[in-house]
Amino acid sequence: MAAPAVEGAAVTALRAVFHRVRQAAERSGRSSGDVRVVAVGKTKPVSLIQQVYDAGHRYFGENYVQEIVEKAPQLPEDITWHFIGHLQSNKVKNLLTAVPNLVMVEGIDNAKLANHLDRAVSNIRRQPLKVLVQVNTSGEESKSGVNPTDCVDLVKHVKLGCPNLEFSGLMTIGMPDYTSTPENFKTLLDCRSKVCKVLGMAESQCELSMGMSGDFELAIEMGSTNVRIGSTIFGPREYPKKK
Repeated sequence: MAAPAVEGAAVTALRAVFHRVRQAAERSGRSSGDVRVVAVGKTKPVSLIQQVYDAGHRYFGENYVQEIVEKAPQLPEDITWHFIGHLQSNKVKNLLTAVPNLVMVEGIDNAKLANHLDRAVSNIRRQPLKVLVQVNTSGEESKSGVNPTDCVDLVKHVKLGCPNLEFSGLMTIGMPDYTSTPENFKTLLDCRSKVCKVLGMAESQCELSMGMSGDFELAIEMGSTNVRIGSTIFGPREYPKKK
């Protein structure tokens, strides 16, 4: 009998997240409607994601191709799926064909992957795919993402050289212990300024995906338009125990 209580908790947590998003947006002089909340169901069962869907939420994300490919066909077709994080070129075709309602990839970190995605979208004749360029703002070698100094070049490549991709903005992942989070976010803001200046884009046309469970309020205060929240909504991630 314990499962329904856990599932009810996710909906309660979602409401609490939206309350915190609204407050953070107000502190930054914006409306909560300016911030998209992507509920990330990594390691969580389809039944739990369905509960959050039934509460009215439509934006969901996954970090692993295997998980999104398994889950998406079992869930309603009007979900707006985001793939978040490092995507391997050899998994692009599987991702696009298995998840027709994939709307955004966060994020592209090199030109080879951009080219691969662009070709795959063209080959299966689907709508252009929205993409964010991932920037490694913390300088950690373990993290994916283009170096901030190379960000403009990669964005130009996506925008000018990949007609089946729709460049939508930039994303980053802060430090795990949040010690340098404000600096990481400021670096992404600086990248956006440079990108928009070079490409003649309005900054409002360039999304900022920054902020996760531990730092989403600060991210919103600093201008984030897209926050990726997993454990705060769904509870701690459940990794299989090693035998």
